[in-house]
Amino acid sequence: MKIVCIVLSLLLGSFVAMAQSGEKNFIDQNYIEVSGTAEMEIVPDQIYLKIVISEKDKGKKTVEQQEKAMIAILQKLGIDIRKDLLMKDMSSNFKSYFLKKTVVQTEKEYQLCLHGADKIGPLLSALEAADISNISIDRVDHSQMDKFRQEVKIEAVKVAKTKAEAFAEAIGQQAGRALYIGESGNTYLPRQNPMSSNIRVRGMGITADAAAPVIDFEKIPLKYSVVVRFELK
Repeated sequence: MKIVCIVLSLLLGSFVAMAQSGEKNFIDQNYIEVSGTAEMEIVPDQIYLKIVISEKDKGKKTVEQQEKAMIAILQKLGIDIRKDLLMKDMSSNFKSYFLKKTVVQTEKEYQLCLHGADKIGPLLSALEAADISNISIDRVDHSQMDKFRQEVKIEAVKVAKTKAEAFAEAIGQQAGRALYIGESGNTYLPRQNPMSSNIRVRGMGITADAAAPVIDFEKIPLKYSVVVRFELK
Protein backbone atom coordinates (compact mmCIF):
# COMPACT_ATOMS: atom_id res chain seq x y z
CA MET A 1 0.00 0.00 0.00
CA LYS A 2 2.84 2.32 0.79
CA ILE A 3 4.47 1.61 -2.59
CA VAL A 4 1.22 2.43 -4.43
CA CYS A 5 0.95 5.74 -2.63
CA ILE A 6 4.50 6.66 -3.58
CA VAL A 7 3.85 5.87 -7.27
CA LEU A 8 0.66 7.95 -7.27
CA SER A 9 2.52 10.84 -5.67
CA LEU A 10 5.20 10.72 -8.38
CA LEU A 11 2.64 10.69 -11.18
CA LEU A 12 0.72 13.57 -9.62
CA GLY A 13 3.96 15.53 -9.28
CA SER A 14 4.71 14.99 -12.97
CA PHE A 15 1.30 16.30 -14.04
CA VAL A 16 1.65 19.33 -11.81
CA ALA A 17 5.10 20.08 -13.26
CA MET A 18 3.72 19.88 -16.82
CA ALA A 19 0.87 22.20 -15.91
CA GLN A 20 3.21 24.71 -14.32
CA SER A 21 5.59 24.69 -17.30
CA GLY A 22 2.73 25.26 -19.73
CA GLU A 23 3.54 22.21 -21.90
CA LYS A 24 0.68 20.83 -23.94
CA ASN A 25 -0.08 17.25 -24.74
CA PHE A 26 -0.04 16.35 -28.45
CA ILE A 27 -3.82 16.26 -28.78
CA ASP A 28 -4.12 19.65 -27.09
CA GLN A 29 -2.02 21.44 -29.72
CA ASN A 30 -3.33 23.05 -32.87
CA TYR A 31 -2.07 21.06 -35.82
CA ILE A 32 -2.67 20.44 -39.49
CA GLU A 33 -2.62 16.89 -40.86
CA VAL A 34 -1.70 16.28 -44.49
CA SER A 35 -0.66 13.35 -46.64
CA GLY A 36 2.20 13.23 -49.10
CA THR A 37 2.77 10.74 -51.91
CA ALA A 38 5.81 10.23 -54.13
CA GLU A 39 6.51 7.82 -56.98
CA MET A 40 9.56 6.60 -58.86
CA GLU A 41 10.16 4.13 -61.69
CA ILE A 42 13.41 2.18 -61.72
CA VAL A 43 15.05 0.34 -64.59
CA PRO A 44 15.90 -3.14 -63.20
CA ASP A 45 19.54 -4.21 -63.10
CA GLN A 46 18.92 -7.72 -61.74
CA ILE A 47 17.10 -10.18 -64.02
CA TYR A 48 16.47 -13.64 -62.59
CA LEU A 49 16.16 -16.43 -65.15
CA LYS A 50 14.86 -19.92 -64.56
CA ILE A 51 16.72 -22.50 -66.65
CA VAL A 52 15.56 -26.11 -66.75
CA ILE A 53 17.73 -28.88 -68.23
CA SER A 54 16.13 -32.26 -68.66
CA GLU A 55 16.96 -35.65 -70.14
CA LYS A 56 13.84 -37.27 -71.52
CA ASP A 57 14.67 -39.63 -74.37
CA LYS A 58 17.45 -42.02 -75.17
CA GLY A 59 20.02 -40.86 -77.67
CA LYS A 60 19.85 -37.22 -76.59
CA LYS A 61 22.44 -35.32 -74.61
CA THR A 62 22.65 -36.13 -70.94
CA VAL A 63 21.93 -33.57 -68.26
CA GLU A 64 25.64 -33.49 -67.43
CA GLN A 65 26.55 -32.74 -71.05
CA GLN A 66 23.98 -29.95 -71.27
CA GLU A 67 25.10 -28.55 -67.94
CA LYS A 68 28.72 -28.47 -69.10
CA ALA A 69 27.71 -26.69 -72.31
CA MET A 70 25.62 -24.17 -70.37
CA ILE A 71 28.46 -23.34 -67.98
CA ALA A 72 30.85 -22.86 -70.90
CA ILE A 73 28.39 -20.43 -72.52
CA LEU A 74 27.95 -18.46 -69.30
CA GLN A 75 31.70 -18.19 -68.77
CA LYS A 76 32.21 -17.06 -72.37
CA LEU A 77 29.71 -14.25 -71.76
CA GLY A 78 31.62 -13.16 -68.66
CA ILE A 79 29.02 -14.36 -66.15
CA ASP A 80 30.30 -15.27 -62.69
CA ILE A 81 28.77 -18.74 -62.25
CA ARG A 82 29.88 -19.05 -58.61
CA LYS A 83 28.08 -15.85 -57.68
CA ASP A 84 25.14 -15.69 -60.05
CA LEU A 85 24.25 -19.32 -60.85
CA LEU A 86 22.30 -21.41 -58.35
CA MET A 87 20.95 -24.95 -58.74
CA LYS A 88 17.46 -24.93 -57.26
CA ASP A 89 16.17 -28.44 -57.83
CA MET A 90 17.20 -31.85 -59.12
CA SER A 91 14.78 -34.72 -59.57
CA SER A 92 14.78 -38.19 -61.12
CA ASN A 93 11.49 -39.84 -62.05
CA PHE A 94 11.14 -43.45 -63.02
CA LYS A 95 8.53 -44.11 -65.67
CA SER A 96 7.44 -47.60 -66.70
CA TYR A 97 6.34 -48.29 -70.21
CA PHE A 98 4.88 -51.31 -71.93
CA LEU A 99 7.01 -54.42 -72.41
CA LYS A 100 8.65 -53.66 -69.01
CA LYS A 101 10.79 -50.89 -70.41
CA THR A 102 11.92 -48.34 -67.83
CA VAL A 103 13.62 -45.03 -68.48
CA VAL A 104 15.02 -42.50 -66.05
CA GLN A 105 14.06 -38.86 -66.49
CA THR A 106 16.53 -36.52 -64.82
CA GLU A 107 15.94 -32.80 -64.55
CA LYS A 108 17.87 -29.89 -63.06
CA GLU A 109 16.57 -26.41 -62.40
CA TYR A 110 18.85 -23.39 -62.11
CA GLN A 111 18.42 -19.77 -61.17
CA LEU A 112 20.64 -17.31 -63.01
CA CYS A 113 20.95 -13.64 -62.10
CA LEU A 114 21.95 -11.31 -64.93
CA HIS A 115 23.12 -7.81 -64.11
CA GLY A 116 21.51 -5.90 -66.94
CA ALA A 117 19.27 -6.79 -69.87
CA ASP A 118 21.99 -6.48 -72.51
CA LYS A 119 23.24 -10.04 -71.95
CA ILE A 120 19.87 -11.73 -72.24
CA GLY A 121 19.67 -11.73 -76.04
CA PRO A 122 23.14 -13.22 -76.63
CA LEU A 123 22.56 -15.72 -73.81
CA LEU A 124 19.26 -16.97 -75.22
CA SER A 125 20.77 -17.31 -78.68
CA ALA A 126 23.74 -19.29 -77.41
CA LEU A 127 21.64 -21.57 -75.19
CA GLU A 128 19.17 -22.24 -77.99
CA ALA A 129 22.06 -23.24 -80.25
CA ALA A 130 23.11 -25.71 -77.54
CA ASP A 131 19.56 -27.19 -77.44
CA ILE A 132 18.79 -25.56 -74.07
CA SER A 133 15.54 -23.70 -74.55
CA ASN A 134 13.43 -24.26 -71.43
CA ILE A 135 14.12 -20.78 -70.05
CA SER A 136 11.79 -18.29 -68.44
CA ILE A 137 12.19 -14.95 -66.71
CA ASP A 138 11.21 -15.29 -63.07
CA ARG A 139 11.46 -11.75 -61.70
CA VAL A 140 13.44 -8.52 -61.82
CA ASP A 141 14.84 -6.33 -59.07
CA HIS A 142 17.44 -3.65 -58.43
CA SER A 143 20.67 -3.92 -56.45
CA GLN A 144 20.11 -0.52 -54.77
CA MET A 145 16.42 -0.91 -54.04
CA ASP A 146 16.74 0.12 -50.37
CA LYS A 147 18.36 3.40 -51.42
CA PHE A 148 15.59 4.21 -53.90
CA ARG A 149 12.88 3.34 -51.41
CA GLN A 150 14.40 5.75 -48.90
CA GLU A 151 14.59 8.50 -51.51
CA VAL A 152 10.91 8.10 -52.38
CA LYS A 153 9.89 8.20 -48.72
CA ILE A 154 11.87 11.39 -48.14
CA GLU A 155 10.27 12.96 -51.21
CA ALA A 156 6.82 12.02 -49.87
CA VAL A 157 7.58 13.87 -46.61
CA LYS A 158 8.69 16.94 -48.59
CA VAL A 159 5.43 16.85 -50.55
CA ALA A 160 3.49 16.74 -47.29
CA LYS A 161 5.43 19.73 -45.93
CA THR A 162 4.74 21.78 -49.06
CA LYS A 163 1.03 21.01 -48.83
CA ALA A 164 0.91 21.92 -45.14
CA GLU A 165 2.62 25.26 -45.76
CA ALA A 166 0.21 26.09 -48.58
CA PHE A 167 -2.87 25.17 -46.57
CA ALA A 168 -1.71 27.09 -43.50
CA GLU A 169 -0.93 30.18 -45.58
CA ALA A 170 -4.42 30.04 -47.08
CA ILE A 171 -5.91 30.65 -43.63
CA GLY A 172 -3.32 33.20 -42.58
CA GLN A 173 -1.28 30.86 -40.38
CA GLN A 174 1.99 28.96 -40.56
CA ALA A 175 2.96 25.30 -40.44
CA GLY A 176 5.53 24.72 -37.72
CA ARG A 177 7.50 21.71 -36.60
CA ALA A 178 6.36 18.19 -37.37
CA LEU A 179 4.50 16.50 -34.52
CA TYR A 180 3.96 13.12 -36.14
CA ILE A 181 5.12 11.24 -39.26
CA GLY A 182 3.65 7.91 -40.29
CA GLU A 183 3.84 5.71 -43.38
CA SER A 184 0.76 4.51 -45.22
CA GLY A 185 -0.10 2.97 -48.54
CA ASN A 186 3.43 1.88 -49.41
CA THR A 187 3.91 -0.24 -52.51
CA TYR A 188 6.94 -2.22 -53.59
CA LEU A 189 7.20 -5.74 -54.93
CA PRO A 190 9.90 -7.29 -57.14
CA ARG A 191 8.27 -7.49 -60.54
CA GLN A 192 6.90 -10.89 -61.44
CA ASN A 193 6.41 -11.65 -65.14
CA PRO A 194 8.14 -8.37 -65.99
CA MET A 195 8.04 -8.72 -69.76
CA SER A 196 6.00 -6.32 -71.85
CA SER A 197 4.38 -9.49 -73.18
CA ASN A 198 4.20 -12.78 -71.30
CA ILE A 199 7.19 -14.38 -73.02
CA ARG A 200 8.35 -17.85 -72.08
CA VAL A 201 11.44 -18.81 -74.04
CA ARG A 202 10.87 -22.37 -75.18
CA GLY A 203 12.00 -23.40 -78.64
CA MET A 204 12.03 -19.86 -80.03
CA GLY A 205 13.88 -21.06 -83.10
CA ILE A 206 16.82 -18.75 -82.49
CA THR A 207 19.91 -19.70 -84.43
CA ALA A 208 23.52 -18.79 -83.81
CA ASP A 209 23.52 -16.59 -86.92
CA ALA A 210 20.27 -14.81 -86.09
CA ALA A 211 20.24 -11.46 -84.39
CA ALA A 212 19.82 -11.64 -80.64
CA PRO A 213 16.23 -10.89 -79.59
CA VAL A 214 15.53 -7.48 -78.13
CA ILE A 215 13.78 -7.82 -74.77
CA ASP A 216 12.12 -4.87 -73.08
CA PHE A 217 11.40 -4.82 -69.38
CA GLU A 218 8.82 -2.82 -67.54
CA LYS A 219 10.23 -0.44 -64.98
CA ILE A 220 9.80 -1.23 -61.31
CA PRO A 221 7.30 1.20 -59.76
CA LEU A 222 7.80 2.54 -56.25
CA LYS A 223 5.02 4.43 -54.52
CA TYR A 224 5.07 5.62 -50.91
CA SER A 225 2.63 7.72 -48.93
CA VAL A 226 3.07 9.39 -45.55
CA VAL A 227 0.80 11.16 -43.09
CA VAL A 228 2.37 14.14 -41.29
CA ARG A 229 0.97 16.40 -38.61
CA PHE A 230 2.52 19.85 -38.35
CA GLU A 231 2.11 22.34 -35.58
CA LEU A 232 -0.27 25.09 -36.67
CA LYS A 233 0.81 28.59 -35.62
